[in-house]
Amino acid sequence: MSQPETDLATERAGDGGQPATVPAAGRQRPLALLGSELALVFRRRRTWAMLGALALVPILIAVAVRLTTGGDSGGPAFLGDITNNGLFVSFTALTVSIPLFLPLTVGVVAGDTVAGEASHGTIRYLLVAPTGRLRFVLVKYVGAVAFCLAATLLIVLVGAAIGAVLFPIGPVTLLSGTQVDGWSYAGRALLLALYVTLSMLGLSAIGLFASTLTSVPVGAMAATVVLAGASQVLDQLPQLDWLHPFLFSHQWLGFGDLLRDPIAFDSFGSNAVLQLGYVVVFGALAYSRFATKDVLS
Repeated sequence: MSQPETDLATERAGDGGQPATVPAAGRQRPLALLGSELALVFRRRRTWAMLGALALVPILIAVAVRLTTGGDSGGPAFLGDITNNGLFVSFTALTVSIPLFLPLTVGVVAGDTVAGEASHGTIRYLLVAPTGRLRFVLVKYVGAVAFCLAATLLIVLVGAAIGAVLFPIGPVTLLSGTQVDGWSYAGRALLLALYVTLSMLGLSAIGLFASTLTSVPVGAMAATVVLAGASQVLDQLPQLDWLHPFLFSHQWLGFGDLLRDPIAFDSFGSNAVLQLGYVVVFGALAYSRFATKDVLS
């Protein structure tokens, strides 16, 4: 058991593993479990290893473009834009990370939320009053969302930093053809990070639900990652046009409106509604499963 879990378990368990009387002060700390969960997520070496791998994406892209500058690489047009303005590294890195790298890391974190506690035998301690099962599920989901936000912000910040080091920085030409200064583009880059974080909310909810179905974290992680890949494959089949708007990955790359002048939030709103639907459905399924589950570990 990790230190945050040990501290929380100590507060809620007496001798012999039996529930202890919770002091009044314990009832006045509604955010104690959330703080413990965030500390648990971000103290893991696995989390830092995944964040480090994501940080390498913009670095590798920038270095590769820098080394091939002057040649005709035949790649996508936005790779060539990097040589003119290093700020495009962040946008390029997000675009490259969304199909595989982000879903992979998010699937690992979300799939471990409940199953990880079950495999370590800590759920029964965490569920002792005043921690109810609904609160437990909500806190686990918030922890997964916090990782999504940290991962996307890291890609954007590292991309901007490496882009500034290796390439010139100046006014950015948007998709609409107008130019904005670097600070205005920085605000749009943050919106891009929020859009990508929003895009991962549905997948996080699916991973949370999968995590309640098993006590083997690897199984929940694998199921979540496979579903992310399957959704993207189905989204590419023209025979399934009727299904595409309902796939949680359908709006993942729809952030082009944020790079126009003026900014249009149509795709942002559509993505929010889509992800909210998955959060509600799979969040309810996760709670329903966990609320009726016999906790023996």
